[in-house]
Amino acid sequence: MAKRTPNMIVKLFRTKKVAKFEEIQEALSGASRTTTFRYLKQVKYVRSYNHNGCYYTNSESIVFDRWGLYSYGDICFSRDRKLDKTVLRLVCESEAGVTQRELQDILKVRVQVLLLEGVRHKIIYREKVRGFYLYLHNDPITRESQLKVRHSHITDGISNDKEDPQQIDYNVVIKVLLVLIRQSGSRPAEVVRALRGYVPPITMEQVVNVFNRYSLDEIGKKKDSTDS
Repeated sequence: MAKRTPNMIVKLFRTKKVAKFEEIQEALSGASRTTTFRYLKQVKYVRSYNHNGCYYTNSESIVFDRWGLYSYGDICFSRDRKLDKTVLRLVCESEAGVTQRELQDILKVRVQVLLLEGVRHKIIYREKVRGFYLYLHNDPITRESQLKVRHSHITDGISNDKEDPQQIDYNVVIKVLLVLIRQSGSRPAEVVRALRGYVPPITMEQVVNVFNRYSLDEIGKKKDSTDS
């Protein structure tokens, strides 16, 4: 048997972008769990924060995005290594605070329990804004700044709607289209329900404007006729 070295893991990551723990054991000539963890500590790696943490990758060979995240298919990694630390960092670094829904869109996993734990331990703060909880930094000065930016975004959104009811926010367009991809054939009211949790809220008027602008009703009719 060849002498085990950390380079065996590095070589595995060169041939496979992500690997399960069992594959790393195999690369180490069938090493035990204890031995495998010992060698992993000598390699710069991150473990997935979803899929029960069963995937590993070499942190030196990947590029984290602006959120400090990296995805390989539906496998997600964070520079913080752990999901709870990632959630707290994103809340504290956010310019305008974040809602639970916004954070779940970024992380692609449920975060409610982690947010509530953060609030309970006074690591982060939450405040109700336009009917939804906004999660904020626990430092009063930073929190005030986040709230100011959030209220500014809400005010800008309201004033834009008043100036031009047909004006399209392309962030709204993207969110509507993503709902329709996941729930093909949804009507505007169903889309609004699926998009609950954003601040400012995405209104029926905005969704209807998107449907009208891009003839999404016609697409739905064509699909129905094709299916029948």
